[in-house]
Amino acid sequence: MHNGSNVILHLGVGSFHRAHQAWYLHRLSAATAPNEAPWSLTVGNIRADMNETLEALAKQRGVYTLETVTPQGERAYETIRSITRVLPWTSTLAPIVEAGADPACKIISFTVTEGGYYLDEHDRLDTANPDLAADLGGARTTIYGALAAILEARRASGAGPVTLQSCDNLRSNGERFEAGMRAFLAARGETALEAWFEANTTCPNSMVDRITPRPTDDVRARVLEATGVPDSCPVMGEAFIQWVIEDRFKAGRPAWERAGAELVDSVMPYEEAKIRILNASHSCIAWAGTLVGHTYIHEGTLDPDVRRFAHEYVTQDVIPCLTPSPLDLARYRDVVLDRFSNPYIQDTNQRVAADGFSKIPGFIAPTLVESFSRNAQPNATAILPALFFRFLDQWHKGALPYAYQDGLLDEAAVRAWFDTPEPLARFCASRALWGSLADDARLERVIQAALERVDAWLASRGAPAR
Repeated sequence: MHNGSNVILHLGVGSFHRAHQAWYLHRLSAATAPNEAPWSLTVGNIRADMNETLEALAKQRGVYTLETVTPQGERAYETIRSITRVLPWTSTLAPIVEAGADPACKIISFTVTEGGYYLDEHDRLDTANPDLAADLGGARTTIYGALAAILEARRASGAGPVTLQSCDNLRSNGERFEAGMRAFLAARGETALEAWFEANTTCPNSMVDRITPRPTDDVRARVLEATGVPDSCPVMGEAFIQWVIEDRFKAGRPAWERAGAELVDSVMPYEEAKIRILNASHSCIAWAGTLVGHTYIHEGTLDPDVRRFAHEYVTQDVIPCLTPSPLDLARYRDVVLDRFSNPYIQDTNQRVAADGFSKIPGFIAPTLVESFSRNAQPNATAILPALFFRFLDQWHKGALPYAYQDGLLDEAAVRAWFDTPEPLARFCASRALWGSLADDARLERVIQAALERVDAWLASRGAPAR
């Protein structure tokens, strides 16, 4: 029973969702008038890899503490109560399908990594991926398989229209998810469900932002000390938060603007600024910082050499690409670097350096493509893939200080690059990284020059280059 409330079913109970979307809804509930139908969150996972967090959250009836910290070290604690139901994970996803098919459910939102959409550079489904292939055969391990099951249950029971809301870093996330979902249903021959999907759903784009590291034991200790409440699944993030949402909902929505979200006609200019300035710079700092022995993002951001790489990349190449913009891009760059230099976040290079095979094509290649199309030399941008190349070289040698995680890494293929006389040429010819830029002589030329600069810098820092 939901006592007349409208329900958002969120798939993916990671730290980011609980520091971001759940926080907005918690804030909004404080501003909801008594005569308004409230909104609540039901949460679940489509994979078993976070069952420990799910179980801890269920024991606490969805209630947990959010710790935020400013760059000056001011910490604040909030008890977040917007999650009212925590669904247990089962391989059939039966509890999730049942919750998603409830007429009270008006929005199904999800937090997916870039690789979790299984799209190639042309936004076509990567049907060769074993997870996706399994779901095309009826399994429920990807966002598409899970949602197909939910939407079919809604269609069969007449539960009504629903909004499918992407809450992650994929550029044009709503549009690209919608295209992927349509292609998935078509590949399965689900013509009736495809027609229902077209008529009964919208998939708005959104841009999300709050740096949220993986929680560590000391977060629990600080929460206990500050609140007196033992919390086995608190989250922590920076004080800064932003959410820009395309206002295109099929079955109503919370008045998120009352909690500070921005509802807009087009997310694109905000998204481009965030992806190219924040996300790409974050990766740059993680790769460069790792190569010279830093553990945390703030250490790299406070290292003048590393900061210069990020600053020059944005100033020389990104700002010319994104001008004109509704944002003051130079100010946005400075705010981002200030946020990255927050020593209290303790965000690790390991977390941010992950998934380079999604980040190069998503965050970095577009600036190279646009610069080449204007006959500009993107020398500052080329430093980023050069850093990633050297980072992969260290990974190949077993010389990284941590395990590198990348959902799209073809380990055998990448190791083979470094066993040839021309590993950089193989790197620049990778369609997985570069799409239509692969094998472009301009790309190899500009990255070769950048790599020489990176190697000279590493040598000056006494770091291993080759």
